[in-house]
Amino acid sequence: MKIVIIGTGNVAAVLGRKLIKAHHEIIQVYGRNATAASELAYEWNTRSVNYASLISKEADFYLIAVADSAITVIAADLQLKNKIVAHTAAAVPMEVLKNVSENYGVLYPLQSLRKQQHSLPALAIYTEASNAYTQKILDHLAASVSDIPVHTAGIDKRTQLHVAAVFVNNFTNYLFDLAAAFCKKEGIDFKELLPLVKNTADRLETEAPGDLQTGPAVRKDLETINRHKALLKDYPEQLAVYDFLTTALMNH
Repeated sequence: MKIVIIGTGNVAAVLGRKLIKAHHEIIQVYGRNATAASELAYEWNTRSVNYASLISKEADFYLIAVADSAITVIAADLQLKNKIVAHTAAAVPMEVLKNVSENYGVLYPLQSLRKQQHSLPALAIYTEASNAYTQKILDHLAASVSDIPVHTAGIDKRTQLHVAAVFVNNFTNYLFDLAAAFCKKEGIDFKELLPLVKNTADRLETEAPGDLQTGPAVRKDLETINRHKALLKDYPEQLAVYDFLTTALMNH
């Protein structure tokens, strides 16, 4: 399938690489940042443009992978008639594309993506389309880059998935960052904690999160909790989070 990628950020870069690996052809990259667009175009051996008026009309599929707030701005500059066009956002309705083409939809990758990733991550992809024809094409395209079966998800389900993803990824990574800062100052190698992290993640494949919860808060071990808090007296951010989560766990 011939594809135009609209966007040059994390999602655009990783999905572009996955699409190429799946033997699709990226015929053009559009980005307002000329340097970023040309870098991706060079990597993918294709062309880049920096004005919406120069976007090729020869592609089969147009993937809008930009910040949520930029989707409507991009859409206002596009007229693609019967071409298939989709954005990648969880919390933006597909109808923002209704004036771009009659064949529009969403291709949402549920994954934390970074342009600098050296290896391509596993993806779960959710789709939604304006009609059966577009749904079929989107599902076929998504299946070529998804690592699990593709699911259909409207705006409500995508937003729910996004909320859950914030808990399991963004919030947990914030805790990793707090722990890493503590470890660095205390002369501990953060990597010593990775077997614990990996074991917990692996067990989630077969066990419920609630069944895996351990630690002093669950045991209501106040002596250990107070010892930890004393150790954190010079770490106000970590102490505040420790206090909040300890109370939450004890009351859960």
